[in-house]
Amino acid sequence: MPTMYLVLIAIVVVVLGTVLARYQYVARHVPEVQSTVTEPRWVRWTLTGIALTFMLLFLLLPLVAVFVEALRKGWDTYVAALTEPDAWSAIKLTLITALIAVPLNLVFGVAAAWAIAKFEFKGKALLTSLVDLPFSVSPVVAGLTYVLLFGANGWFGSWLEAHNLKVIFAVPGIVLATVFVTFPFIARELIPLMQAQGNDEEQAAIVLGASGWQTFWRVTLPNIKWGLLYGVILCNARAMGEFGAVSVVSGSIRGQTNTIPLHVEILYADFQSSAAFAVASLLALLALVTLVLKSIAEWRAEKEHKEAASLPPERPRDDSAATA
Repeated sequence: MPTMYLVLIAIVVVVLGTVLARYQYVARHVPEVQSTVTEPRWVRWTLTGIALTFMLLFLLLPLVAVFVEALRKGWDTYVAALTEPDAWSAIKLTLITALIAVPLNLVFGVAAAWAIAKFEFKGKALLTSLVDLPFSVSPVVAGLTYVLLFGANGWFGSWLEAHNLKVIFAVPGIVLATVFVTFPFIARELIPLMQAQGNDEEQAAIVLGASGWQTFWRVTLPNIKWGLLYGVILCNARAMGEFGAVSVVSGSIRGQTNTIPLHVEILYADFQSSAAFAVASLLALLALVTLVLKSIAEWRAEKEHKEAASLPPERPRDDSAATA
């Protein structure tokens, strides 16, 4: 029981510490502006109280409840639930899926964002719409689409079966479904960032003789690195927590095609609540890690932007003096 309280205290400290650090940084570095708010003080305090109450009831308390239930029967039971063969298989499959899906989305996201933000071409509006497609399509519908394409009775099912290839109810189907539901995150994070930066630096590098790859690695990538990291963090969190599309294409085979969210559902349906919450706590820890990394990425991005804005403008070089 003391271990449980230590874990809960650590969770609260991490969440509050991240929020306070973010607030203190903004308070120190954002210049003060004259307030234009005309509402009475009690209105502002009431709205702030409502927002904080909402966060406490619907965000913090459910997060704490997951760990309370996970550790209710003691630390040994908690560890046993995580090291059980089916749970370990689900953890490994989730990590493998994320390790494949996130790099693929990284390549696609950077390429799509670079094309949309830096160039004008036919079909640009269509490509932008396709990037947003997974946001408007239910993950379950996406999973059913893959079943229609690669299932036993699907369009390519007979060809896959003839060549002894299995997509649905196997790892490839899980990876495909995860890639589909997560590929907008990196692209959508980078597109507005690249559009705001414009093309001036890239054009200057090309005029000075840099190749396309040199321009990307030495000019474009350093300018988008924190936005790229932020997009990767969000993409990874969604990849590891995806349920709808994966549940359709995986078949929920214990020890083979279950990811962490699917394993949690099976445990809870079998009335193994302690084990279900123990495995679910891994996703909760992922949420906390995502929050911390997101805050660090935003803090570093704001810090670099602030430092760049504070630099004095370069003096024009006096060529006549240099030649003399």
